[in-house]
Order: sequence, then structure tokens, then C-alpha cells
Amino acid sequence: MTQSNWSEDRITTLTSLWQSGLSASQIAKALGGVTRNAVIGKIHRLGLSGRAQPSRPVRLAQPSRRATPASRPRPSARVAPSPARPQPVLEGPGLVPSLELLGAHACRWPIGDPKREDFSFCGRLANGSYCPSHKAAAFQPGTAWRADRDPAVRRVLAGLG
Repeated sequence: MTQSNWSEDRITTLTSLWQSGLSASQIAKALGGVTRNAVIGKIHRLGLSGRAQPSRPVRLAQPSRRATPASRPRPSARVAPSPARPQPVLEGPGLVPSLELLGAHACRWPIGDPKREDFSFCGRLANGSYCPSHKAAAFQPGTAWRADRDPAVRRVLAGLG
């Protein structure tokens, strides 16, 4: 049988590091001789779910770009909220003619027939592969194929296949 790495001292250290907000990887490095997964398993077995503060990556401080109070105009009355911006049109002329010309944060939604000369890509600002409009069109919940809804799979599983 395997010798346990978890002495009372190590468990006490694990508990205090976890409660202080360190991640499982950071705790594994601090303890030494255990993996991140071993730390996670021990945390669950000890029932240590609560934390003082969540683990967050360290961000470097950046200078503030806010205007100073003297240069900021003061509104004399409340301004009504602006109406919601209309969503961009899903189709239309593409902005980028070639995949090689797309930037790192450009929408890669293809527009038109790839065999035609007027084929292009959306090219709008994107968080991921697609802009918000094309992401909504591409990823529709509940439309994925599921084995339990396929009649051919049901017949095979029932032995009728």
C-alpha cells in the first residue's frame, strides 16, 4: 500500500494556504512533493470549499486614463440612457478578402461562395473567432446532435438494428 504524503503539519499548511486564497497549483508548489490534482483531491476530502478570497491572476498596475475632476464636464441634468445600438447586419459585403489578411481579433465568418472572386470574411472586431452577431448565429443551443435522439442509434441500442 502507498504511504500517504499528508501529515498533520502538511494538512494544516494546506488548509491555511487554501483559506488565504492560493490556487491548487500554488499550494502544490509550496508544499512540494504533491501534484495540483492531489491538492484538489485533499481539499475536497477535507471539505474545504469556502475561501477568504478567490484566487485571481496577478495583474500589473496600469496608469489610469480617467480625466481629472477639473477637466471632466459636469452635467447639469440627468442624461437619458441612449437607446440600444442596432445589431450589425449578418451578411453583406465582407471587409477582408483573404484569411491571411485577418488580424488576431477579426471575425472569421465567411461571406459568399469560396469559389467566387467576391468571397470574403466579415473582419469586424471579434472576441474569439466571430463578432457578436456571427457568434449568435453560429452557436445555437440545443441544435447539436445527440445520440439519445437519433432513431438509428435507438434501434441499435434496443437490439433491433
